[in-house]
Amino acid sequence: MRGAGALVLCGAVMGAGAAGALDLRLPGNAVLMREVVTEVGDLEVPTGATVEGWLPAEPREGQVTRQAWRIEAEFLTTLQILAPLRGQLVADGWEIVLDCATADCGGFDFRRAVDVLPPPEMFVNLGDFRWVSAIRGEEAVTLMVSRSAAAGFVQVTRVGPAGAGGAQVAAAAPAVAGVAPEAARAVSPDFPGAAEFGATLETAGRVVLSDLSFATGSAELAPGDFGSLAALADYLAAHPDRRVALVGHTDAEGTLEANIALSKRRAGSVLERLAEVHGVARGQMAAEGMGYLAPVAANLTPEGREANRRVEVILLSTE
Repeated sequence: MRGAGALVLCGAVMGAGAAGALDLRLPGNAVLMREVVTEVGDLEVPTGATVEGWLPAEPREGQVTRQAWRIEAEFLTTLQILAPLRGQLVADGWEIVLDCATADCGGFDFRRAVDVLPPPEMFVNLGDFRWVSAIRGEEAVTLMVSRSAAAGFVQVTRVGPAGAGGAQVAAAAPAVAGVAPEAARAVSPDFPGAAEFGATLETAGRVVLSDLSFATGSAELAPGDFGSLAALADYLAAHPDRRVALVGHTDAEGTLEANIALSKRRAGSVLERLAEVHGVARGQMAAEGMGYLAPVAANLTPEGREANRRVEVILLSTE
């Protein structure tokens, strides 16, 4: 099932004595990539971050609906996508029991433990994802938001009384919380998790600079301000003894030699922007290219190839 618009989750409202509805309005260009409905199922609803591989969770039973949405939103951060959805939950009386981002959730251990639809319908960047769990009476809803270099991805999972209804596509919504794509392009977005950028880098050893933009086949970084570069520059300024490698990656189209060259030039373009615009010392950075040798998704689909076209920052040393 594919379509664009607002996500409507219908279900009983405990204590209200009548059926209620939750409208989660996504941007008008949101596309439903996959929907899985289990009439009688169970769901572990996370209530805290993973601790030593253990995920605190509350078991729920009932009808389980899972939806994966793709949003063509190159200039919207995961926070900009999630914030209005979280706000709608709060406004509709849902209790937020978990609200976390990447390292605060538990990083890879959290991602491995939670219920997420597989790629390419739902893409999860281990260096940039956000999660919300919410409960209202007998119903529970979880949201996971992540993004590739050029698109956002949202998984909405609902569990509630059997027969309460699943997710349906309703009328199109123009934008996320009044942020039109044109406005998002004009404003330098805050890189999602800028406050925890350093913690993520030191915990995972790498962060995908997911808001960067290059023209197709070009090594030149697009004009404009990028929140990821500002966050990285702040981190390196606060830790002048640390060094990083900027590593470019490509999809599998073309020869290995050409892709390694292109990916290294793109990493070099990022290095130059950091040095010339943000004042980062060149001695703290190196630029490398991996071509298509380190994919994060299969190159069999457009979504997978898009995810593989990226620049990452790798922490080399802490002394």
